[in-house]
Amino acid sequence: MKTVILVRHGKSSWEYNVSDRDRPLMERGIKDVNKVAKEFSSNLNHIDAAYSSPANRALHTAMIFLRAINYSYTKFQLSNDLYDFSGEDVCRFIKGLNNDKDTVIIFGHNEAFTHIANSLGNMYIDNVPTSGLVQLQFDTNDWGTVTKGITVRTLFPKQL
Repeated sequence: MKTVILVRHGKSSWEYNVSDRDRPLMERGIKDVNKVAKEFSSNLNHIDAAYSSPANRALHTAMIFLRAINYSYTKFQLSNDLYDFSGEDVCRFIKGLNNDKDTVIIFGHNEAFTHIANSLGNMYIDNVPTSGLVQLQFDTNDWGTVTKGITVRTLFPKQL
């Protein structure tokens, strides 16, 4: 079995005159990420690897989330492929994962994560909200063969 956990970055601020990659999280985004991470950690599975888009809001979300679940930063990596909004690069990234990793967590962006949740999961999600988490499980031992899986869990801030 392979499992991917998608976490959309927290609510970001448009208040600053910075590039899209440099937009920071708002205070609400920080609070929501902590809420989702706390709930996730109450039923935590082993995570083999964590990856994030290099965008400030995704990276900050990853740091907050991983600290909250006591995940070692030594198994954390950035990938430019995750700075994607269509989902095509993220899907290629997932299918290219090393098979020695069974469960991975990825921090990134919408529309990519909603697209992936709907195309690879078995439950329709209208929109993965900021700080939203979607866990997908696949009946395969080869990331390269990932197709339709099961939507095991969703955690959205408004539910908590």
